[in-house]
Amino acid sequence: WMNLFARGIGGFMSDWFNSKMGMRGRILIQTVCLLGEGALVLVFANTNQLGSSIIVLVCFSMFVQSAEGTSYGIVPYVNPPATGSIAGIVGAGGNSGAVCFGLGFRQLDYKDAFYIMGGCILGSAVLSLFIKIKGHSGLLFGIDEEPKDTKALEVPEPDEEE
Repeated sequence: WMNLFARGIGGFMSDWFNSKMGMRGRILIQTVCLLGEGALVLVFANTNQLGSSIIVLVCFSMFVQSAEGTSYGIVPYVNPPATGSIAGIVGAGGNSGAVCFGLGFRQLDYKDAFYIMGGCILGSAVLSLFIKIKGHSGLLFGIDEEPKDTKALEVPEPDEEE
């Protein structure tokens, strides 16, 4: 249920910020979600009571799923003709990250693994400041270009039989 709720909220927030700030808004909310996610991993690593750790874990999970929703809000703008391929690469990146962190938890002390995970997430939030998508402004630099006259795909008319 968390996937349906929080990922949808992330997509909604990405669309809302896009309506107010353009691509800069989408990247801003992506950065905020990643910062919240990374910070809550570090808080979770230092939580000693079961009740508070469950609350932190639920909040962390909401940021994780919201960040995924904001990511898929950006995907169609990266390369519009190849949206499916880009979405596949984004999804595969999540799976490869899960494998890497799984190995980290297997080889390291749990607290150290959580610190590395939180550091990587916070690092990706900082790197998102430098995202620049062609034709759109980044968070720190660039301007939105005027959209070109694009038409929707048209269904071809069937050939008439003689």
